Amino acid sequence: MSDTLAATAAITGDTMRTRCDRLTEIRVQDPGAIQRAADARAKAPLVPADGKLMIIACDHPARGANAVGKRPLAMGNRVDLLDRLVTALSRPGVDGLLGSPDIIEDLLLLGALENKVVFGSMNRGGLAGSVFELDDRFTGYDARGIADMGLNGGKTLTRIALDDPGTVDTLQATATAVNELAERGLAAMVEPFWSSRVNGKVRNDLSADAVIKSVGVASALGRTTAHTWMKLPVVPDMERVMDSTVLPTLLLGGDPETTPEETFATWRHALTLPSVRGLVVGRTLLYPADDDVAAAVDTAAGMVR
Repeated sequence: MSDTLAATAAITGDTMRTRCDRLTEIRVQDPGAIQRAADARAKAPLVPADGKLMIIACDHPARGANAVGKRPLAMGNRVDLLDRLVTALSRPGVDGLLGSPDIIEDLLLLGALENKVVFGSMNRGGLAGSVFELDDRFTGYDARGIADMGLNGGKTLTRIALDDPGTVDTLQATATAVNELAERGLAAMVEPFWSSRVNGKVRNDLSADAVIKSVGVASALGRTTAHTWMKLPVVPDMERVMDSTVLPTLLLGGDPETTPEETFATWRHALTLPSVRGLVVGRTLLYPADDDVAAAVDTAAGMVR
């Protein structure tokens, strides 16, 4: 059985439903195909020649966060999600993927990660809405797994909540991840938020002051920052935020709450700031209001370059 399904699917015109059925068959009959596909994959350097990155993000379901706008389980249909991801990754100007292990392995077998930058998501234990959400355990990739799979680096979600004791464990685990990735020459993409519980729910403070404080804490994690990148939200007064760090920064998209035009306008402005090197966007591009994934991705990629 072939390690990837891309060539066969192109010849036979298989639907994504059929291709996903064959993914299951490979996992049953030949699970070693996943590692062989990882070893054989054509790798891309972390940073393209122009120093810009356009990354598609898909690690939300691993934390129980399947909602997009008013669709509570939009990301719960794996066949549909993979179809959208394959489309997004095929568009010009898209450099790669940030994903959880299951998503990355599916896309490896589908042949969608050739010559792509790939980041593995590391801590997914802080399930959305749980009482332990801010004790965000590292239940996904570790540095060894990222290296073994030939990925470019790992991503951590590092929420800082002064009223929750789980924060200190998350900070310590993030520092360990930064150290272990750096030892292997791999990038650590740290996504910090200044957070708190409001009426029992975790809320991220998206004021410029709060983001600046989170950057200061996250930037100092680990014994070296030589391989650390920031992943930051686009907030009002973004110039002040970017003055708080010289670490290379990618902008996150989040769950869209404004019109596409308003969202794209804020990204376009933030991308002009010197430390900003691109976008890491998931739901906004994978589930646009008109469901035209290709058009949404093309618009974002055009802004990056």
